[in-house]
Amino acid sequence: MIESAAALEVRDLRARYGDKDVLKGIDLTVERGELFGLLGGNGAGKTTFVRTICGRLRPVAGTIDIAGQSKRQDLSRSIGLVPQEIALYPHLTVYENLEVFGRISGLTRAQTKAAIEEVGHVSNLHERGNDLVETLSGGWKRRANIAAAILHHPALLILDEPMVGVDLDARNSLESFIKRLSTRGMGILLVTHDLQQAESLCDRVGFLHDGVIAPQGAPRALLDAAFGAQSEIILEFGQRLSPVQEKVLHKLCFSSAGGAPNWSRVGEGSIVEVSAVLQHAGLSPREIRLRRPGLDSLLLQLSHPVGWTAGEDAA
Repeated sequence: MIESAAALEVRDLRARYGDKDVLKGIDLTVERGELFGLLGGNGAGKTTFVRTICGRLRPVAGTIDIAGQSKRQDLSRSIGLVPQEIALYPHLTVYENLEVFGRISGLTRAQTKAAIEEVGHVSNLHERGNDLVETLSGGWKRRANIAAAILHHPALLILDEPMVGVDLDARNSLESFIKRLSTRGMGILLVTHDLQQAESLCDRVGFLHDGVIAPQGAPRALLDAAFGAQSEIILEFGQRLSPVQEKVLHKLCFSSAGGAPNWSRVGEGSIVEVSAVLQHAGLSPREIRLRRPGLDSLLLQLSHPVGWTAGEDAA
């Protein structure tokens, strides 16, 4: 392991799933101490990307270096993987699970004992160490699962949807834990659908779209580049709209990606201007509100690029 090397460096990575080209030339660097959010819709290829990094899927082309190592047999010792489903033995205690995973990762008994002490301190698991995993809440199970993945001090930690099944209080606690791990020099790849979480937690993010990760960058910088001073306009209707009404909203470049009866778009115009356009089109939303565009707005724009100005109507 080369201490000065990036936690993850991927160059021109190409992979297939069956007869489909899923990854079409991915370039990505995750530095040590960096928390990178991998974003994208269902079917974008996030799982294929993770499986390829972990050596479970052989790429068609490209290179993968983990902490400066490129030999496939060496990569697993430099990676900690926390899958979406809890990967712990439910009938064992937290400490017993950590002992098992420490030995599986190649640590000696003495090294495992020292590693458990260390991760117990970092994760605050000491108070629950003797509890059976099956008795823990979703948040504590996630915390224990992450602890099991970092016993061997991996250069790269991959978190696949780590907040699934976690309540708000546990989520806030887990976010602090994850952030603390990155400050200890570990590169973290966070795979998530939670764009609000990625925006607040990640140093940089990237959108996996059409087989490549682009754009990439700090969340605020990406949003400023994409939208400038534009606002996101959100419409909330009291009832489901008719096909004719939905067609009118589509012509006005609104989308129901958030689920009917909510529609949104990014563009210029005040609430008064938008309300006048909608009234002219025969539409009366229960609520119109403006907000600063977020990463969800950017994902929607990448999936459905549109434009609209307040002067347009649906005629």
